[in-house]
Amino acid sequence: MKEPTQLLEQLNSRSREVFRRVVEGYLENGEPVGSRTLTRSLSEQVSAATIRNVMQDLEFLGLLDSPHVSAGRIPTQLGLRMFVDGLLEVRDLDEEDRDKIDATLGTNARDVGSLLDTVGSALSGVTHGASLVLTPKHEAPLKHIEFVSLAPDRALVVIVFADGHVENRLFSPPPGQTPSSMREAANFLNAFIEGRTLSELSAVMAHEIAARRQELDTLAAQLVQEGIAMWEPEADHSARLIVRGRANLLGDETAEEELDRIRTLFDDLERKRDIAEFLQLAEEGDGVRIFIGSENKLFSLSGSSLVVSPYMNADRKIIGAVGVIGPTRLNYGRIVPIVDYTAQLVGRLLTDRQER
Repeated sequence: MKEPTQLLEQLNSRSREVFRRVVEGYLENGEPVGSRTLTRSLSEQVSAATIRNVMQDLEFLGLLDSPHVSAGRIPTQLGLRMFVDGLLEVRDLDEEDRDKIDATLGTNARDVGSLLDTVGSALSGVTHGASLVLTPKHEAPLKHIEFVSLAPDRALVVIVFADGHVENRLFSPPPGQTPSSMREAANFLNAFIEGRTLSELSAVMAHEIAARRQELDTLAAQLVQEGIAMWEPEADHSARLIVRGRANLLGDETAEEELDRIRTLFDDLERKRDIAEFLQLAEEGDGVRIFIGSENKLFSLSGSSLVVSPYMNADRKIIGAVGVIGPTRLNYGRIVPIVDYTAQLVGRLLTDRQER
């Protein structure tokens, strides 16, 4: 199959304009665009029959689809990708949108998590979609760790940092854990915690588990290993994902099938599956990236699109990401500058706090 850019080069000016008008019409109202509608908007005067022939050619190329017999056309996922890569006109950030996002600067949030929660809510409100904010991990020295069993397949780890910051994280423990084995694992960890960050504790624990495994029963050792896996730099699941604006994707007018797909997506997100990949998406390239439908496994079940951008600390190191998720007919031209600006804003906010 040809790349979207190659397909775009293959189109003549009339085919490009017909394709662009179909996509823009679909993104604007979510409805198939018919040939008679296009006769009123094309730059050249052509018949509806001529336009239908062009649309059939675009359908043959896999760029358009006809949801019903004798209906208008809508873009396919391949078509949307070609439009985004080659024809999308990203406009400047609206002043009203900028003002709404800037209002988060006035927040009196006491910690980074609360601040980013506020940013996420603002981003959701401005875009009328769902926002995703991946917060940076906390790297202060540790003070205390405690494991709490919630259910046979669900547990809570309470992490207290020396600077007073407290984090509660849900995780799935290995089968067969008991309150006793969890206490034993916590006691084992706390004996090595003082003055160490999570990353440093991870390295120490890997060595200690190998050297002193006999001091723990098998279940407790598994629990310690499970906890350490969250803190490994190359598979860091310790970052927290904030999801805001779910209701914006669950309106009454949404088809039941779409509701089920969206619920599936959020169930996955809230169980924190593939969160490390979310950050990886942003790290693979500078600036805003757009993922449409099944282009990434994180969204393969939902058929949704993600507009995502990394944010950096004062050392220009990527430490998190912000994004907007919605149906594939997102207003990409408007959403891209909003996400880009918000990511830059978050980076500035965190840098200012770091320098205080």
